[in-house]
Amino acid sequence: MKTKPELSLVMPAYNEEDNIDLAVERVDAVVRDLGFSYELIVVDDGSIDETKAKANHYAKNNGHVRVISHNNNVGKGSALKTGFSHAVGDKVVFLDSDTDIDPRQIVHYIEALRNADVVVASKWHPHSKVDCPLFRRILSHGFNALVQLSVGLRLGDTQTGLKAIKRSAFVSVFPRLVVKRYAFDVEMLTLANLLGLKIAELPIDIQIHKHFSLQEVWRMLLDLLGITYRLRVTRWYQRVLAQAEPKKTIA
Repeated sequence: MKTKPELSLVMPAYNEEDNIDLAVERVDAVVRDLGFSYELIVVDDGSIDETKAKANHYAKNNGHVRVISHNNNVGKGSALKTGFSHAVGDKVVFLDSDTDIDPRQIVHYIEALRNADVVVASKWHPHSKVDCPLFRRILSHGFNALVQLSVGLRLGDTQTGLKAIKRSAFVSVFPRLVVKRYAFDVEMLTLANLLGLKIAELPIDIQIHKHFSLQEVWRMLLDLLGITYRLRVTRWYQRVLAQAEPKKTIA
């Protein structure tokens, strides 16, 4: 009888044909030595290159790896939702597939779940080591300031592509997330905050070489405005969480 995985790793991927082989191989090698039963779910978000084919080739030779595909590109947030909906481990790790993050750090995030419901990587943690363009640093600090002001999250960073969560804490939450692209992390953490879940921040070693386009920046801002509107004006999140958790009072 096949053992149910204790740990699920979800890697969203879009047009990552140059990185996906290495990303999956590195993560698989690290997790294999941790002693958990595990699954690694690659979510191909409608790639138009060889990402899906390369991921499938790896999965054919590795029983831990599964590939799930979207027919069209719908966004990183949707890919993470898809991956979570297929995950069975009570510990779920979200990790970007662009190889910017050394997967050897995953173990610290899994261990931190002993005392937290959500563990997020923070580029601006005092012990983080960050190599990224100046514009990305400015954008990150500016966006985080807007997040704190608009939705009240007191976190140093919401957007770094490594997070660990307790699946049991989010089963009723994930279906209610509506952001499809980059501000998905803000929405997820906003709902976690509303539920009173414990959120911990850990340092990260990361090298970032990609640049955001102005269109991507604009989309993130629009998504953040939408989250703020649903939280502060219509109180939509409070209502749906009250329906999901009828015994809890959502502030």
